[in-house]
Amino acid sequence: MNRIYYPTVVISDVHLGMSFSKSVEASHFLTSIDCDRLILNGDIIDGWHLRKKSHKVWKKEHTMFFRVILKMMENFGTEVIYVRGNHDDFLDHLIPINFYNVKIVKDFIHLSHGKRYYVTHGDIFDSITSHMRWLSKLGDAGYTLLLHINRYYNRYRRLRGKPYYSLAQVVKGRVKSAVSYISGYEKSLAGLARAKRCQGIICGHIHQAESKRYGDVHYLNSGDWVESLSALVENAKGEWSIVYYRPKANNKPQSDVRSKARQV
Repeated sequence: MNRIYYPTVVISDVHLGMSFSKSVEASHFLTSIDCDRLILNGDIIDGWHLRKKSHKVWKKEHTMFFRVILKMMENFGTEVIYVRGNHDDFLDHLIPINFYNVKIVKDFIHLSHGKRYYVTHGDIFDSITSHMRWLSKLGDAGYTLLLHINRYYNRYRRLRGKPYYSLAQVVKGRVKSAVSYISGYEKSLAGLARAKRCQGIICGHIHQAESKRYGDVHYLNSGDWVESLSALVENAKGEWSIVYYRPKANNKPQSDVRSKARQV
């Protein structure tokens, strides 16, 4: 299989340990590429769900995800930057730590073609996550319920030959308060990039892949591997694109990566 080369790839919000994690698809995506630097931008492991005995669903495909990354490191010399997220906050006791070609950090400055990109999961600007943990857990439970409903709804759609439909993405897109929150979140992170003297910000957290400008700051969000199956990729010229992984119609994960390039 011909592998696509990117200098830098960013993925986030795989939520390994959650039953809705698309870890198989994430692994297949990674086997279709080579990269010099792989940034795992938070919520790769879902510690919140692993702490719930009823949701303890660590599977062999979750372990396989890390085996694929180890192969990338072995065969291509890929550098791995693991940025802590709110769902993998158990890493707080370890960071910062460097071993072999892996760094586990709270945040990171990515240097490329004379530009500085501040890399953070993004939960620092989520007041609910930061200051009202109980409400954040309640919201997480509601999101999980919505994913359960979405699973059965899409089984119905598949039987009729219709493509996958994300109820959660529709809810976030249509509810006015959600749209207002996302807009404020993006602007806050753009302001943080300026404070860090960076030309761009790379984040995740809200499961909404995006590439846009807020004045002089390039805002990038890598999306997630629960619903959108998206990643950020940087080419040899330092240009960023959002790519989406799409399984074939037979529902078996295959290397079918479609790029949505945005020149900004």
